[in-house]
Amino acid sequence: MRRRSLLAACASAGLLAGCGLLPGGEDRRTVTVWLMKGSAPEEFLRRFTEEFERKNSGLRLDIRIQEWTGIGDKVQAAVDTGTEEGPDVIEVGNTQVSQYVERDRLLDLTLEARLHWGGEDWLPGLAEPGQLMSHQYGIPWYAANRVVIYRKDLFEQAGVTAPPRDRDAWLDATEQLNSGGNQGIYLAGQDWYTLAGFIWEEGGGLADDGGGGGWHGTLDTPAALRGMDFYQRLQALGEGPVGADEEHPPQAQVFARGQVAQMVAVPGLARTVVEQNPQLKGKLGFFPVPGRLAGRPGAVFIGGSDLVIPNNSRERDGAVAVVAALTGARWDTELARTMNYVPNKKSLAKAVGDEEGVAAMAAGAARGQATPNSPQWGKVEADNPIKEYMTKVLKGADPATEAKRASRRITETLTSVG
Repeated sequence: MRRRSLLAACASAGLLAGCGLLPGGEDRRTVTVWLMKGSAPEEFLRRFTEEFERKNSGLRLDIRIQEWTGIGDKVQAAVDTGTEEGPDVIEVGNTQVSQYVERDRLLDLTLEARLHWGGEDWLPGLAEPGQLMSHQYGIPWYAANRVVIYRKDLFEQAGVTAPPRDRDAWLDATEQLNSGGNQGIYLAGQDWYTLAGFIWEEGGGLADDGGGGGWHGTLDTPAALRGMDFYQRLQALGEGPVGADEEHPPQAQVFARGQVAQMVAVPGLARTVVEQNPQLKGKLGFFPVPGRLAGRPGAVFIGGSDLVIPNNSRERDGAVAVVAALTGARWDTELARTMNYVPNKKSLAKAVGDEEGVAAMAAGAARGQATPNSPQWGKVEADNPIKEYMTKVLKGADPATEAKRASRRITETLTSVG
């Protein structure tokens, strides 16, 4: 890359020092890192870069911030072909790793994970999607998952003295809150990520690979149907639209303007609620999504990011050093505190325990899971039969019949070629 182009790329991310353009950086080997917009603040990246380059005197970092829109095709092109300016480390969504592993485009980091990085303590919902045949390709960076955001004042008015500790108590409390013109909960009919957690809590799944025998949809299993039954009972205690998801309309908007006692969302959405209705400042609380057993959080979908290294990286050793540093305890917990994320290891949850929403999220993250680890899963989400299934059931259709139909569609998509 010409000096002028490199300067422009670095300046856009505010990382001149990290790009080796300051005195003393010209003889260093460059490690190019692609991180996603919004994942880490500029000041965090600047401090990380300065310390990393100080400890690794032969390396300089070129951190380039990427937009989420269209990133899949851009990453695929980078790992397929590779260029002199291509990335050595890439941040990808935890559920996206499998599509790059399928084509043998990522560096196998199993040895590092087991011997040096304490991989046995990683959150399963981040670590497992980064694996194939027990080999680790995606290294967990940070996580986020849903909790229950609730109105403390409405709980007090309804006589609900404490957050429920299991699902039966959650239903009872929600019914108690569903009075006096209030909605006990706002739960859109097509919030399939929340449904997935209920299904996992029952021991079911969205799809299964049959122990390597081929993927098939599993919404029609008894466990998955029990998860849908719980969703149906909970959703009926509010006025969420049965034919739309949580973004249509945005549930934070509904929560902010209405007498809604609860919603299931990531804790950060509480800030949006308060921005839209400042009168709710100090009135919002958080608790983990309840599970079947008292005191044990329910299973939840966990989203977040893994770091991967393309096989075509020209600076593999430097790339490994960057991944080790970014995902290590020091920088990982600092990022979690800064951004209200969940750290990548269960043992690090205490680092965010002083913030109520993040503490609730971290408690749930220990039981977090990800979507089926199939390269074709993105196609399922693109034409999502789970949403249609949910709406039909909430409108009164037979759950078993509709679950079979949706499972067939999932199977057809996961077994399609190309």
